Amino acid sequence: MLPEVLESCPLLGIRHLQALLIFITITSVYIGRLNAGVSVVAMTNAESTNPDFPEYDWTEAEKSYILSSFYWGYVITQFLGGFLCKLFGAKTVIFWATFGSGVCSCITPLFIGWGGWGTYCAIRVLMGCFQGLIFPSIHQHLARWSPPKERNRLGALSHTGIECGNVLSMFVSGMIAKGPMGWPGISYISAGVAFASCALWFVLSANNATESRFIGEAERHYIESSLKHGVNYHHAVIPIPWKAIWTSVPFLALLVARCAESWGLSTLQAEIPAYMNGVLQMDIKDNATFSALPFLAMWIMSYVYLVSADILLTGKWLSLTALRKTFNSMAFWIPAATLIGIGFLDVDQKTMAIVLMTLSVGFNSGATIGSSLNSIDLSPNHASILMGIINTAANAVPIFTPIVVGQIVSDNGNRNQWQIVFIISSVVFFVGNCIFLAFGTAVSQPWDAEDYLMRPQPGLALPSTSSEKSKSKEIDQ
Repeated sequence: MLPEVLESCPLLGIRHLQALLIFITITSVYIGRLNAGVSVVAMTNAESTNPDFPEYDWTEAEKSYILSSFYWGYVITQFLGGFLCKLFGAKTVIFWATFGSGVCSCITPLFIGWGGWGTYCAIRVLMGCFQGLIFPSIHQHLARWSPPKERNRLGALSHTGIECGNVLSMFVSGMIAKGPMGWPGISYISAGVAFASCALWFVLSANNATESRFIGEAERHYIESSLKHGVNYHHAVIPIPWKAIWTSVPFLALLVARCAESWGLSTLQAEIPAYMNGVLQMDIKDNATFSALPFLAMWIMSYVYLVSADILLTGKWLSLTALRKTFNSMAFWIPAATLIGIGFLDVDQKTMAIVLMTLSVGFNSGATIGSSLNSIDLSPNHASILMGIINTAANAVPIFTPIVVGQIVSDNGNRNQWQIVFIISSVVFFVGNCIFLAFGTAVSQPWDAEDYLMRPQPGLALPSTSSEKSKSKEIDQ
């Protein structure tokens, strides 16, 4: 990169605006995705919420189906999201997916009274289908807008919307359910946030720097020259090297790590309200407050990880690969230890349980820098496809975690049953990270090349060549 190009490029520009828009979009869809954990408790326990609204007598198994049903739809549209993004661009796909998710939130209270828990499941499945299109498109959007030296920073900043959405979905949902709007208000406010996000995205986003109406020439040149792609890159559809992807050891290691992360975190996201209501005997208001506390810690810790990553990379203390493995180890192994501790606590030790749960979820935020962004490292050109594969597998996991919990936990107040749930999650966290440490990398893979399938006998996706390692060192620097 020429020094004069770097000097003329604004420190804050449209590329940062795109990261902010992604942050807002992720926050809005996570609010709609995760508020079911609080909503279900409110709908089935009128004494702890606003009694002016209907109460439903759903079994633990039916509630577990409601919590898992989102992921039934979410997993089936991940591949579709990757393909649609390549055909129509991230702007169009993300807009309509977010809008559809908002519509699902809006109609939820209207249809539950008519069809009960089965209708609630159906709406959650449809919402999952819409949201399944979003993250593959987000990763493609980041790949098109992020210069390699800023990719880690912009990606991590935008993904803090996950933690923000977690906090708002739990804390605000509990306050709404307790207030005059009752549990229906949770869905209506979630819909309003989604529609507002759509409006901002429609006006301010662009598929790439060359299409933006607001970007300056210096920033456009900085972004496009740093990506080092062909002349027709933004209009061409690069063939997908399926065989090379599925034989890539670093990609398969990433796939395992993301599935392990999904198991542990989805258990916490979906089951914290039930655990605190049953074992710790908190009402819905306290439940919502303390359920949100771990994810508030997660949000704060995500910025601690981000600043630490910038310092370590800028000072060349760690390579990008070493940084990803270090942060992923902290994000997986610390929660693995604290989850085991949580399982041995009861109502008389609720303060310690909350502290350990806060530490567990807070340290887990390092998984964004540790492994979530790794698909862009491996292949910027096929980031949406890789994310589609990873999210399909990783989000098939939360289909089963609430069902597994429902089979193990027949009595919400039984500490021994929750103990089994937390130990299983700890083992999954530990083993998943071991595999990522052994085989993961942040080096761009040979099959990422635009002309890879045009080369004679491209072969299998073997470990990176020396030229690829040199390319990685340039990015790290």
